[in-house]
Amino acid sequence: MNQSNSTKRKTCQSCHRPASNCICNLAHKIDNHVKVHLLQHPKEAKHPKGSAILLQLSLENIETWQGDHFPDLETELSNESYYDLLLYPELEGQDTKGSGNLPRRKPEQATRLWVLDGTWKKAYKILQLNPALQKLPKISPNDFEKSQYEIRKAPKKGQLSTLEACCHTLAEMENAEEKYGLLLDSFVEFNRRWKNFSNS
Repeated sequence: MNQSNSTKRKTCQSCHRPASNCICNLAHKIDNHVKVHLLQHPKEAKHPKGSAILLQLSLENIETWQGDHFPDLETELSNESYYDLLLYPELEGQDTKGSGNLPRRKPEQATRLWVLDGTWKKAYKILQLNPALQKLPKISPNDFEKSQYEIRKAPKKGQLSTLEACCHTLAEMENAEEKYGLLLDSFVEFNRRWKNFSNS
């Protein structure tokens, strides 16, 4: 763990948490077969309760784009070498739970999962500002998943954190529940540590 020389309090340079609440040892190196592109709102990147940092520390095949409007996105998504899916849980009137109803992937295409990271309001804003995302086939975790995100409230009961939604979706797509289960277990500990830290 690398730490800054802040005069106020030391901060871990990897997870950007106070050194006394470093979460680097909760990360699990995961060779995810489906590449994740994380579209992260700038304010979410600095949020101390954000769950995506554990994804960024753990997934070996992840790329983070920071911002809310991405001018290069349309060109990126026009590449037919890839089978692109958008992870987006709130889909009224659309049956996209799980992977059973998705368009068929060509054998030569590599799969990429695009994930929005921000509050529900900010994630919706990213979707609206980037019309290319709206054209993608959408997938969301199955209904039976329950959130362990105890330190941060969701607008609706049962909505998942970025980490949980991503892990459950990748586990289903790769048929690798055990691999992502380790990271989900770490997320439970992440919540426990934060509560202890905030109460200290």
